[in-house]
Amino acid sequence: MRKPISLALMYFAFSSSAYAEFSGNISLQQRVFLEDAAYAHQTNSQASIAFEPRFESSLGDNGFFAIEGFARADQRDDERTHFDIREAIYAHYFDSWEIRAGIGKVFWGQTESLHLVDIINQTDFIESIDGEDKLGQPMLDVRYLLDTGTITLYVMPYFRERTFPGQDGRLRGVLPIDVDNAVYESDNEDTNVDFALRWQQTLGNLELGVAYFDGTSRLPEVVVNIDEQGQVSLLPKYNLLQQGSIDALYVHGSWLLKLEAIHGSTLVEDFTAYVAGFEHTLVNFAQSGYDLGVLMEYQFDERDTDPLVFGQNDLMVGARLQLNDFSGSEFLFGFVQDLDESSSYSAFIEASTRLNQQWRLEVNAYFFSSDDPMDSNFAIRRDDHVSLQLEYFF
Repeated sequence: MRKPISLALMYFAFSSSAYAEFSGNISLQQRVFLEDAAYAHQTNSQASIAFEPRFESSLGDNGFFAIEGFARADQRDDERTHFDIREAIYAHYFDSWEIRAGIGKVFWGQTESLHLVDIINQTDFIESIDGEDKLGQPMLDVRYLLDTGTITLYVMPYFRERTFPGQDGRLRGVLPIDVDNAVYESDNEDTNVDFALRWQQTLGNLELGVAYFDGTSRLPEVVVNIDEQGQVSLLPKYNLLQQGSIDALYVHGSWLLKLEAIHGSTLVEDFTAYVAGFEHTLVNFAQSGYDLGVLMEYQFDERDTDPLVFGQNDLMVGARLQLNDFSGSEFLFGFVQDLDESSSYSAFIEASTRLNQQWRLEVNAYFFSSDDPMDSNFAIRRDDHVSLQLEYFF
């Protein structure tokens, strides 16, 4: 749902086509947890401040450079106090080719509740439970431009480990994951070279993407470690993964039909997972001037014993309300029910509005429930929370 506003602080022309622009935002965030913590060292409130600067410039007639940073200072969780270069990319354009090198951001996917096919960038899990925040990925990508699509080869020489809450953070299990002692299947560890190939095409009302990935899995296996002193810890283990995927969006009037499906193979298992559903928009709902979208998606995943995998056999129903006002006010609601365990469910509310050209208010709320210790929601069952964020754009 996040749609950042970019207002230039500095803009000047070097020629008829050259430019440079500096922009960004500063945000204050307050999280309030609605239940007492399940584990020691956790508190019920968490304040933080974040800074996201961005600079972009054309370089000649066929070149482009962009750099975007991110930094957050958190009141409670040392792991959530972090810095990242989200993007530092140079792109050069030819007649039918594009070459990009540096640290980049790539998004694949069509569905709302899960993004199974989105595998290039690692998840910045300490930023939000929804998994939509990503770390910058060192890469080289070469794109061949088709009439209505692209074929892209990605080469990724360095791996980014997933972030996790620390001992003082919420939204974690009984033991925090020890991010300082990650384990790798590859002997090259985080310097294993990953590859991906993707074909994306628009065919009439159908947007289709087909991809293959070969490299280190972005989703770690959680393994138990007992040291010589008998201390128990949880370590992230990153296995090698070969994965094929398909994502599709079909537009039929006010209906959007969506699909994401993957089949993967690791040292541990072969698995299949998919998300499929629809979104139907009622324009000018009840003569209100608002647009109401009704969503439903089914989630299936064979990895039913992995604590970091959500959506093994779940149904999401939701609604998106757009007020069509000058402030761009939007509301998104979703409820996800586990079809195998009635006590296991989650829900989210995301809302945002612009106060003026430079200020935006965002309110997000997340709710979790489970009575099954083997369920992914069980560890965070008492981490219902509301997040209030005020952003200033420049």
